[in-house]
Amino acid sequence: MKPVIGVPLRYEHLIDGRPILYLGEKVRQALIKANSKVFPMSPPQLLDYIDTKGNEFPGLSKEEKDYIDEMLDNCDGIFMPGGKKFTPYDRYLLECAIKKQIPTLGICLSMQMMSCYKEDIVLEKNESEINHKQEDDNVLTHKVKIKKNSKLYKILDKDEIMVNSFHNFHGTENRIYKVSAISEDGIIEALEYPGNFYNIGLQWHPEISYDFDENSKIIIDNFIEEALKYKLKKEEKQLVTN
Repeated sequence: MKPVIGVPLRYEHLIDGRPILYLGEKVRQALIKANSKVFPMSPPQLLDYIDTKGNEFPGLSKEEKDYIDEMLDNCDGIFMPGGKKFTPYDRYLLECAIKKQIPTLGICLSMQMMSCYKEDIVLEKNESEINHKQEDDNVLTHKVKIKKNSKLYKILDKDEIMVNSFHNFHGTENRIYKVSAISEDGIIEALEYPGNFYNIGLQWHPEISYDFDENSKIIIDNFIEEALKYKLKKEEKQLVTN
């Protein structure tokens, strides 16, 4: 049995300037290797998601929210990739995932969105001697220190690991998500939502290093295991209801 992992599509331009929505190949392959089914999720609003500025997006209508809710009914987990921007669609998706307690793993920009959950968007530009914007996919670039009272520590059973890094900005601490890991220069590297369910954000990209880094594989595989547990509970509840 394989859980269905919803992956919101990201926004980009082709070389000729045309806007597209896309699913990263590293994301797709890592989730399939981890024994899940990938469910691409498109945003609902009829506008240009790459060229519309973040502060110019209109709020979601009831119909658009219903569209997202129906997609989520098909999901046992949500993998929220990195990207160039997050939108009202992404923020509502996170809100619903928390409300429904759907296992959620947010990566890079999506972790930064978690740092702004229910608050104004505040991201800071990296100012550090540590390389947070590496060019090679096949290396790990800097250390991350993991807090021992965190879910991430329970998953990895380690208080320090090496990670990759592909970002120019970083999230700031908020009132809701707990910081569970930091880099040597103090930048937030992992967040987790308090409570007894899986909702974790990582500044690095375990999907990129899944094939050669044991910790990355453990993180992705554990996320899929949590999604499978959610799927089984959901099916048990449906049987009782019927």
